[in-house]
Amino acid sequence: MALKRRVEGRVAPSRAMSIRIGLAMLQGARHEHAQAIVGAAEELGIDAEIKVLRTSGDLDGGIDALILPGGESTTMRIASRHQGLLESLYEWMNDDPQRPVLGTCAGAILMCSPPSGPPLLDAEISRNAWGRQAKSFQAPVAVFLNVEVVPPAVTTSVSTDAVHHPLVVSSDGLGDGETFPGVFIRAPRFSSIGTGTTVVAEFDGEVVGILQGGRLALTFHPELTSDRRFHRWIISQAAIRAAD
Repeated sequence: MALKRRVEGRVAPSRAMSIRIGLAMLQGARHEHAQAIVGAAEELGIDAEIKVLRTSGDLDGGIDALILPGGESTTMRIASRHQGLLESLYEWMNDDPQRPVLGTCAGAILMCSPPSGPPLLDAEISRNAWGRQAKSFQAPVAVFLNVEVVPPAVTTSVSTDAVHHPLVVSSDGLGDGETFPGVFIRAPRFSSIGTGTTVVAEFDGEVVGILQGGRLALTFHPELTSDRRFHRWIISQAAIRAAD
């Protein structure tokens, strides 16, 4: 089956525009994503506000893009049930398939395998398919995302609550124009990829990142590196849509 492998890059609007990036506080590396958003916005010269999403009511006022972090997908479903957050996020995504969404690891599972309703991506995924925690690894990932590699912006540490703070990420975690430092932690694997998706990342010939409409799903953790290409991509897409 022939798979598409291309993602066009576009010039982002200027800092005069402000956008809101929703960060689902379900589980996983939420604080690292927040840090990556801030750094990526600085690299792009765009004002980006992080909108922390803990309940369905937090979506009031609107967001321009959404990040679904990694973690344990079953736990994320259970934890969000009483606040109705996950159901509201699915409604937000289903309202417009072009809305920018970045799902990493468990976030990719939530898009490919929702608890009810049709999948948000033309792909099937298997949980923890790379093995247990002890088999986690980091390796270069081939990237077909047309976003320039730049040195990481210097940012002060940001936190999404008063207790947790993002991990300190080494500044040498930077890829080149063709590869990205992929961090795989109890990672899922795509078991099948439909023709409606575009491949944006591969590891050793295996698809580890796909794009469909505005929805980007990765089986690895880009927020655990200093390479912010994927976060710059989602901010750019949100800014472009906001400018239209």
